[in-house]
Amino acid sequence: MSAPPRISCVILCHNYGQYLDQAITSCLKQEPGNFVLQEIIVIDDGSSDETKEVCRRHEGNIKVIRRSQQGFGQTLTDAFLLSTGDWVAPLDADDWFHPSKLRTCAEAMRGETLFIEHWENVVDSHGNPMLREPHPGGNTSTLLVHRDAALSLLPVNNEIFFHALREAGRGIALRDPLTFYRVHPRSMTDRSTPGVSQDYRADVCIALSDRLRAMHENPPSWATTRRLTRISWHFRTLAFGHRVESAMQRKERLSAMRLIPGMLIGTLRARAPITPWLRSLSSTIAGRPLVRLTTKPGQQAHS
Repeated sequence: MSAPPRISCVILCHNYGQYLDQAITSCLKQEPGNFVLQEIIVIDDGSSDETKEVCRRHEGNIKVIRRSQQGFGQTLTDAFLLSTGDWVAPLDADDWFHPSKLRTCAEAMRGETLFIEHWENVVDSHGNPMLREPHPGGNTSTLLVHRDAALSLLPVNNEIFFHALREAGRGIALRDPLTFYRVHPRSMTDRSTPGVSQDYRADVCIALSDRLRAMHENPPSWATTRRLTRISWHFRTLAFGHRVESAMQRKERLSAMRLIPGMLIGTLRARAPITPWLRSLSSTIAGRPLVRLTTKPGQQAHS
């Protein structure tokens, strides 16, 4: 019998000290299962609040990496470079895990799976439910990624980079809401200013597409060169879609229309379903954005 997977929980923290204790505790109080909790690491990315004191209260149970601020992308990259487990479960310090997260996900670590995502419960700054039903995940705190596969994609600037493993057919999605995703005024993502969130996502998708193209000559073990090409076009197409949505949110309908042909070409080259393109086309024709500006991710039409 193979050994149970070793899982590293890595908490990413920059001035989220007021939430950090709950994040750490949620890792410490995971239900037992067919896995080994290899370590709990807190990366303190230049915090100036009570983060240091919170970490001190858990001394002996966690490993703390404290350094000057280097930003989210570098912190997420370091989560994989500094961990030693077979799998890495990143956790934003303002979120927390359900007690059954690692046990449930460990059961899905079989075959050629390298990427696991699951649903989330969306809560407010006090931890109270904001949505009556669970919401699809895909963000940092809803992922588990096989460390060796992740290393082939580093450095990253966003968790979307790891979605390439899903598009390569090496991922699995669980509908279990295993993370509590906190929405509050200090959340990193700005969903209220027209176009900002969509432009950011577009930039990430372009960067990932370029990275995958650069890997063609020496493809990783999890994808062939041909598959990398298709995945690269997939994320470039997503970038077009985000740009269209950004233009619509900023009421720049003509700019959105100019992007529609490029999105169609990318869709065809990625051999992807045409439905997202049709939705973007309908949006520009109707003159209405697909995503309502909100701080509640569950109200978005698509991610």
